[in-house]
Parts: sequence; C-alpha cells; structure tokens
Amino acid sequence: MDHALPPIFVSHGSPMIALEPGAAGTFMQRLGPAIDAAFGRPEAILAISAHTAARAPVLLAAPRHEAVYDFGGFDPKLFTLRYDAPGAPGLAARASALLAQAGIEAHSVAEGGLDHGIWTALRYLYPAADIPVLPLAFVPSQSPAQQFALGAALAALAGEGVLVLGTGSITHNLRRALAGGLRANPDQPEIPESAAFREWLRARGAARDWEALFDYRQRAPHALDMHPTDEHLLPWFVAAGAGGRDHPPLRLHDSVTLGSLGMDIYAFGALAPALAARLAQPAASVHAGSTH
Repeated sequence: MDHALPPIFVSHGSPMIALEPGAAGTFMQRLGPAIDAAFGRPEAILAISAHTAARAPVLLAAPRHEAVYDFGGFDPKLFTLRYDAPGAPGLAARASALLAQAGIEAHSVAEGGLDHGIWTALRYLYPAADIPVLPLAFVPSQSPAQQFALGAALAALAGEGVLVLGTGSITHNLRRALAGGLRANPDQPEIPESAAFREWLRARGAARDWEALFDYRQRAPHALDMHPTDEHLLPWFVAAGAGGRDHPPLRLHDSVTLGSLGMDIYAFGALAPALAARLAQPAASVHAGSTH
C-alpha cells in the first residue's frame, strides 16, 4: 500500500563514518526505525548523492547494487564493508515519467553501484540492506533552484512509499577538515565560520526564505569557504524540492566532525514535524511499531 514519507537529507561526512559513527551515525541508527514507526517502512529509496553526478540526470536502474569504494587513503577496514542492496528498475520507469512530465529529460541505465555517500548512510538507516535503492545522478553544474525543481518533479514519489534521500554535507571544505591529516581528531572544536553558515541555513529554512537559500553562495556567511564547490550541499535542495515550498525544512540533528564538517540532518515537507516528534520520544518508543 502506498504511504507518504518525508524526504530527508543526511550529512555523510568522511567515509570514516562507516567505522566511526560519531553523533550523526548514532542518530541515523535511530532515524531509520523512527521513519518505519511513524510512517511505515519505505517501499524503495531514491538516493541523490554528492558523489554520483552526470552531465544529465541518470537513473541507475540495475536489479542489484554493491558498495562502491570511491575513496583512498583511509582505514583499509573500509574496503571490507559491504552493502549489497536490491535495485529498483520499476521505480526508475516511474521516476523517468515524472521527470518527463516536468520537462526534465533523464536517462535510465541498467547499471548499479552505491557510492560511499549512499552506502555509509544506509548502513545506519537500514543495515539489513533489504530495501530497493535507485540512485539518481544529478547535474552538479545546475543551480540550487534547478536542483529544487528536480526534487519537485519527483515529489509524488514521497507519497507512494518512496524515501527520497539526499546525502552530502552541510559544510564541506576538505582543505580545512583534513588539515590535520586523514586521522585528525574528529572531536576538535567547531570553527566559527562553520557554525555561522549552519545557523544561517537553519534560520533561512525555518523562514521558508527560498530565494535566499537558492542564492546562498552570495548571501550566506562564509558560503564559499564552507563550500568551495557546492556538490555536497546540492542534494539538500533536491530533497527540499520533493518536500515543497509550503513547509519549512526542519533540522532533526546538528553536529560537526573535524572542526568544520557539518553533519546536520534535515526532513522536509508536511510530515517532517511528525518525524521530529517521533524522534523526540524515548528510544524504546522510537522502535515501537517498527517493521524494521
């Protein structure tokens, strides 16, 4: 049976989150069961990641996916982790039709693979890897407003039991974050520039100031410092578009790793407050009623 789900955005940070969950990974371990308990288990997941991009939207409609190790230099244990999930070819046809209705041409290919922005998050959200996943490669050269329109074109899926999942990072300047090396202290204090940017995004979202958000690179404090390139924030706008303009983005979790890598998690649309309310309940209540 179709059921509605709030689109979400998670910050995945460094690939090391798969081994060192930190505050964000620990929160995501609660987030999946909370979604299940509040709305029912997703029928499928449409994933938009900072690390899967193309010159035009591409739906990866393989019948099965495996984890892609699209990084180097980190702990070798990362290469032993797996996330083998079913694909969603049928959902690809539905998504392609919705995009076409909105005048957005998308390609569908029978290829698979989950980049680390997807599988590191899903290992915490849905560790059994039993929900079909459809990665959607986005166009990183397109503006935040165009990313929002991409999400808006897919909004109907959120009412059909599909979890629209954007994954990136709320702040993402690797030169700053990794200044101390790949094994730097993840718990170092947050720099003021990161705090200012994250609070601006939260406040403008709460005010539904979409025009400011779309123009964040000009209006947000330290925007170019926190996002020298903005592919890690653009999936936020896709998920926001799937939630629509009428409801403010709702920050469910905020934390920082490596001093400047923002790990905030958001929900969008009319159902976001219900998810926040579920998460506010004691941990035992979050799991109550879950089919996970």
